[in-house]
Amino acid sequence: MRRRLPLRGLRARLIVAFALVTMLGAGAASWASAESASEALVESDQRRLTEAFAERIAAVAPTLSYPPDQATLDRLRAAVGADASVVFEDLRSADGEDTGLVTDELRRAVRERERLVAQRITADGRPLLLIGAPVMITEPDGTRRPSGIEVYAVRDLGEVEAQIDDLAASAIGTAALALPLAAVVALLAAGSVLRPVRKLRDTARRLADGDLDARSAPLGADELAQLTVTVNEMAESLQGSMSAMRRMQADAKRFAADVSHELRTPLTTLTAVAEVLEDAAERMEDDAAESARLAVTEIHRLVRLVEDLMEVSRFDSGTVRPRLEDVDAVEAVRDALRARGWLGRVELSGPAGIALRADRRRLDVVVANLVGNALRHGGPPVRVRLAASDSQVRIEVADRGPGLPDHVLPHVFERFYKADDARARTPGSGLGLAIALENARLHGGDITAENTEGGGARFMLRLPRNPEES
Repeated sequence: MRRRLPLRGLRARLIVAFALVTMLGAGAASWASAESASEALVESDQRRLTEAFAERIAAVAPTLSYPPDQATLDRLRAAVGADASVVFEDLRSADGEDTGLVTDELRRAVRERERLVAQRITADGRPLLLIGAPVMITEPDGTRRPSGIEVYAVRDLGEVEAQIDDLAASAIGTAALALPLAAVVALLAAGSVLRPVRKLRDTARRLADGDLDARSAPLGADELAQLTVTVNEMAESLQGSMSAMRRMQADAKRFAADVSHELRTPLTTLTAVAEVLEDAAERMEDDAAESARLAVTEIHRLVRLVEDLMEVSRFDSGTVRPRLEDVDAVEAVRDALRARGWLGRVELSGPAGIALRADRRRLDVVVANLVGNALRHGGPPVRVRLAASDSQVRIEVADRGPGLPDHVLPHVFERFYKADDARARTPGSGLGLAIALENARLHGGDITAENTEGGGARFMLRLPRNPEES
């Protein structure tokens, strides 16, 4: 069974391109030759006709009487031949229907230039040559002046046009004859050029599939061989970089998990101390009370950071599993706002009874992070709107603050990312939005961020109504 060439493959395109270039080159050369020959034929035929026209006038002109009568004009017209006309003032002698094709442009040129003028036209699909010339009188002193007699003739260029068509057909035939040869040469060239390209393709595919040991042996010393060497060097560098990156990622995840785990016990003690300090601050002097409150704030911030680090380490280890249950989406959001005392600061709207299968605790974390971010960095009013379709629940959190700068938008869900240094000491850990996105994806959903036209930022949480079916 013969192997068919892929219609969209590089081989087919190379062959077609090679054949087209060859045909275009041969066609252009043939066509240029044909055009040059055609122009030479037309010019030659035009010169022959105009010279014959001038010779006939010159032969009769000395025998004419001036001023001429009708008989004189008829004799001159007969000497010129068929499809000719002779004009003198109001007198005219014409023979042939084509004499009416003489243009006013030609007549003006004959009178203004006082010499023979030719013009090519096409009438009813026929190529014609219009010739006009004044009859000149030579004075005894040798000067020449127009006699007022004008002679016009119409000559058919059909014969030379047929010759031109033959030349064009010959040019097309020459180009067509080059096609089989071009196809054979292209097949041979494609085989030699594409063989190392296919090997490089296979190597690249293996690298893309994760086989970082894949390499190609360079053949020869041409550009493709140099490309093969470069690809091998790239693969070697990539393999080293990936290995180092995996080690660093593993070390970083292990470090974060170990640190957060080790900090749990001392942080429990610090939390208890913070509660004691908070109660005792009211009885301290102003400076001591301020220091106690600052210590309590920093302890709470440290506790939140460790909790977020532990949550992130659980996501990285792949041990997080959602505990799905049937919840009313609006009530779940309202409970999250109520638990943090935000009901008076946030406008909540949405139809009642939106059924959703979700991990209620993790949904609470997502809502808390999105709304908390809007309250800290946005501007009032902060609005939370819920909507649902047959397959999806949408929770929108929007504010009327300054919005997110364009350079911040692509990074808002990155870990530890903060828009500017001025926010480095804000209560947030820089992990809130990253944790919110991880929890949304854990449900098979997603979160997007954008700026609204009227000002402010908008975060859109999309969750499938039943993650088990998605």
